[in-house]
Amino acid sequence: MQDLTLLIAYTLGAGACIPLGGALASVERIRRNWLENEFRHFVIAFGGGVLLAAVAFVLVPQGAGYVGAPWGSVLALLAGGGAFFALERFLAARRQDKPQFSAMLLDYVPESLALGGAFALGAASAPLLALFIGLQNLPEGFNAYREMMRADGADKRRILQSMCLLVPLGPLLALFGWAVLKEHVTLLGTIMLFASGGILYLIFQDIAPQSRMQRHWAPSLGAVFGFGLGMLGTMLDAG
Repeated sequence: MQDLTLLIAYTLGAGACIPLGGALASVERIRRNWLENEFRHFVIAFGGGVLLAAVAFVLVPQGAGYVGAPWGSVLALLAGGGAFFALERFLAARRQDKPQFSAMLLDYVPESLALGGAFALGAASAPLLALFIGLQNLPEGFNAYREMMRADGADKRRILQSMCLLVPLGPLLALFGWAVLKEHVTLLGTIMLFASGGILYLIFQDIAPQSRMQRHWAPSLGAVFGFGLGMLGTMLDAG
């Protein structure tokens, strides 16, 4: 029961980072050009670094361990990349492509499922995965808010309200993962690897290209800082 309470608390905290990031992006008293250009690119790159760290240090190692078979692990990862590509093309064909919002939602769903399964199995990496989800939700919420505000008829309050509605989604998915995936370890590993493939696709297709600026080095350093923070969290957890 205590683990279940912790699971709900972790997922609520990670989900709350989405509207928190949006709220930070809505602050207009900061120099507008700097917020829209340099800082936004830094945050995009930082989020990409955290995502890459989550893939490298948690999702792929744990997922491959649960699946066991090397070829099955690789196929699950490739399937994730292909599925995220197909969904992005589907949205783009209907002019509904919002890469930052899509990245936020598409990795939040499978990672929350995997987190619930990891908690049910008593995996030592479960709290670290929750930390990664929160760390990446914060910059993704920031960037998704800025992205949606550029749309015609965008409303600040409505955008933040829609982000708040995403907060309980994490606990619901995690509870489903807790109830179902603990009995299906291979499926849990497959979901983790599937999410990894999708995240890798989004990083190199959408996030990394958006983070680059001519004659500016902050975005590149942001990616390094994000990956380094994820690496530190992994090493502290292992210690």
